[in-house]
Amino acid sequence: MKALLVHLLTASGAVFAMLAMLAAVQEEWSIMFLWLVVAFAVDGIDGPLARKYDVKTNAPRFDGVLLDLIIDYLTYVFIPAFALFQSGLLPGWTGWFAIIAITFASAMYFADSRMKTDDNSFHGFPGCWNMLVLVMFAIRPEIMVIVAIVAALSVAMFLPLKFIHPVRTERWRVVSLPVALMWTVFAGWAAWVDFHPESWAHWGLVVTSVYLIFVGIAQQIVPLRK
Repeated sequence: MKALLVHLLTASGAVFAMLAMLAAVQEEWSIMFLWLVVAFAVDGIDGPLARKYDVKTNAPRFDGVLLDLIIDYLTYVFIPAFALFQSGLLPGWTGWFAIIAITFASAMYFADSRMKTDDNSFHGFPGCWNMLVLVMFAIRPEIMVIVAIVAALSVAMFLPLKFIHPVRTERWRVVSLPVALMWTVFAGWAAWVDFHPESWAHWGLVVTSVYLIFVGIAQQIVPLRK
């Protein structure tokens, strides 16, 4: 029963995705991101629970990995790409470029059998577009800066670069996990105040995002001490 409840918790992400999409269609961006932050939090806790209660053995009827990938594509990729296009942050051809690059590259990445590394990190940028787009809404950089970041990360999905999983990557987890939790708090607060330009959360989002993006690459550069 506990293993089945974990599957149901994972599946609740689909409901949050629908609520986020409804808000996005109505261009209620703050509400959309609040639902995405809730889905992000659920995604952060269902994995450890799935391993604790061994869902593969105790609830084998449902494929938790497949269920997680379906919901992740909705909440990490599809809805954020729509928001980036529809919000006007990227007008004209830049918006079309972004949604095509994000959705196409992410579809290929999510089907990549080499997605995970031996230390439970990600092989290439793991398609966390929800995090990137939320930061773009908060700090409102220049159009070509957003385009350049989208292009760089789309390519980085298929490069031999490591990106950590804040929960499963053991190395430096004592720092990475609190940083990921801080990012979630900053993101929720930024959306709650409707991305007010003077919100204290914006700098927190930038700092924690830079750490989460580059810490895996830093681990590749700094040798692991035996």
